[in-house]
Amino acid sequence: MGITVFGTPMTRSLRAVWALEEAGADYSYQRIDLRAGEGRKPDFLAINPGGKVPVIKIESEDGEQTVPESAAIVTWVGEHFPESNLLPPPTDSARNQYFRWIVFAVAELEQPLWTMSKHTFAIPEKHRVPQVVDTAQWEWKVAMRLLETGLGTKPWILGDNFSGADIMLAHTLKWGTAKAGALDSVVLTEYMDRAFARDACQAAIAREKVAA
Repeated sequence: MGITVFGTPMTRSLRAVWALEEAGADYSYQRIDLRAGEGRKPDFLAINPGGKVPVIKIESEDGEQTVPESAAIVTWVGEHFPESNLLPPPTDSARNQYFRWIVFAVAELEQPLWTMSKHTFAIPEKHRVPQVVDTAQWEWKVAMRLLETGLGTKPWILGDNFSGADIMLAHTLKWGTAKAGALDSVVLTEYMDRAFARDACQAAIAREKVAA
């Protein structure tokens, strides 16, 4: 099976690469220079019509498929590399919590950050509403408190075992430190630092630096 990651360093692409590194998977990395407009070129739009990264292309004896969206990619890696333990098996009650928290990462935790980004630089200026940024900052703090409560004293969001949900949550927290400043939580700061200290995360960061 051949796996290609289409990504851009310093974006959500790190989540996909991190998951593959956790799984010990063999993959290649193709850099998409979004600033140069490569995300809107026909060749890339044929891979992901949304024009965004990350997206992975899988080539196997069963044919070729693509998987966009970081949460979907992380889950795909967990499903196809079960020895990675990124996705609890169907018989494990923790699987329900995995889906709860990976959806929370996308729907609640990262959305205020994306709102701030969109209304400061990511969308055309005529469509920006600067006043919404204050609301997004408040939403970010609310979401962090929910995550802090869910994490409690556990090392990882599902308990003792690191999972793909931790990739999504820890990466979003790191994004938050860049966008909204230091985390107002010792628990979440230690959780984020613990996740980013993992060998697989450091390998993923190094892999993207090579591609930059």
